[in-house]
Amino acid sequence: MKRKLFTALLYCRHGIGKFIPCISLSQTKLSYGGDSIGLRYYQSLLLLLLLLAALADLKTDRIPNGFVLFGIIMGVSGNLWNNLSLRQTAVSMFLAFLLLYPLFKIGALGAGDVKIFMMIGSFWDARALLTVLAAAFVIGALCSLIKLLAEHNGRERMYYFWSYISEVVRTRQWKIYGEHMAQDYERYRKNKIHFTIPVLFSVALRIGGVI
Repeated sequence: MKRKLFTALLYCRHGIGKFIPCISLSQTKLSYGGDSIGLRYYQSLLLLLLLLAALADLKTDRIPNGFVLFGIIMGVSGNLWNNLSLRQTAVSMFLAFLLLYPLFKIGALGAGDVKIFMMIGSFWDARALLTVLAAAFVIGALCSLIKLLAEHNGRERMYYFWSYISEVVRTRQWKIYGEHMAQDYERYRKNKIHFTIPVLFSVALRIGGVI
């Protein structure tokens, strides 16, 4: 039985039977006809976690801390299993916090967005994190543009943005962006972009090898 399994894995490794999908147990990587598509088990878990986080964000505007903590534990465990040092993981998580915390302080991002990227940092090294982060902001910008065009409030949003910048320059003090809209929940919901959606798409593109 063991010999047959070993032989089957060898066939799989060398691409015999091009149209037979197989799983390499040694590399925990899904492959098709010997060609890896780069989807590891813990990356599949990351996609699932981000999908659930996006659904929670859409429904409640919140991402539970316990959910993020579970994701970080799984990410760190996966990295250790794949020989990525704890130091590299810590650097990646700290980098996510360092880059996004200023945006949280001015209200451009929510606390949940910062925590989600720290969770992503627990799965990947700093280089992959920066790639995903950059792509998420590009996708987020495109989503914002589509939303502005769909709701025909581009002039209002630009006026508010430049008023905010002028106020910051005049007072020389950072203020929370959109704090006036937060008092009107319906208006706040109308103008908000749930950043977990661009993050989900960005991670999917990274795992798929597009970016």
